[in-house]
Amino acid sequence: ASTKIIEAFKKEMASKFDMIDLGKLSYYLGIEVCQDEGIITLNQQRYALKILEESGMKNCNMSHTPMENGLKLSKSIEEEDVAATRYRKNVGCLRYLLHTRPTMSYTVGVLSRYMQSPKVSHDAAMKHCLRYLQGSTSLGLVFRRSTPKVPRLIGYSDSSHNIDEDDGRSTAGHIFYLGDSLITWCSGKQETVALSSCEAEFMAGTEAAKQAIWLQELLSEVTEQPVEVVIRIDNQSAIALTKNPVFH
Repeated sequence: ASTKIIEAFKKEMASKFDMIDLGKLSYYLGIEVCQDEGIITLNQQRYALKILEESGMKNCNMSHTPMENGLKLSKSIEEEDVAATRYRKNVGCLRYLLHTRPTMSYTVGVLSRYMQSPKVSHDAAMKHCLRYLQGSTSLGLVFRRSTPKVPRLIGYSDSSHNIDEDDGRSTAGHIFYLGDSLITWCSGKQETVALSSCEAEFMAGTEAAKQAIWLQELLSEVTEQPVEVVIRIDNQSAIALTKNPVFH
């Protein structure tokens, strides 16, 4: 039935616009698309290899993580400057790579904060991220066909507390899965300073809830069925606060 609908849509579009049917999508704006029975994978392997080659890290040693565990970066005004143009170019390239590499979102987000005046410590973190990329160029997103017609939407929300040494703001993030497939993610610094981990987690959960409502309405419109959404938070105080209607 879906094939007939797609064919009818293509026929209608072709009657109004000049179109050429090139078959299944395989490569688009640097994103490699592989479509098999019941599964679609997206990756940017060629683009990742190009980043490594242009940054001079093509033959570097591999790293298992995009950033050192527990690393805290700051403006570090006392450190020596590094080549800002090269640093900014690497950040820009890595940001485009995030279309298929959500595991690097936090690291690239942190590196982006110091583009105005990159220092030695920032350059070292950049090289560590590129070393991780060296060992994971073929990784990407995997979308599997779900058994239920309307799979459950599950979101995960988390936040640091007062981790930035320059302004004291926390970093929050959330990801959403549709069935087993990761469909959206976000990592960024919060707009206000949280006075407790509970407050930081609550604000992160609020942003996740906004995204959940938007996704719920979008999927309900597409599937014409109600979509169940679950958001999972790992802070007991924030969970208790969200369940108490007295405060909001």
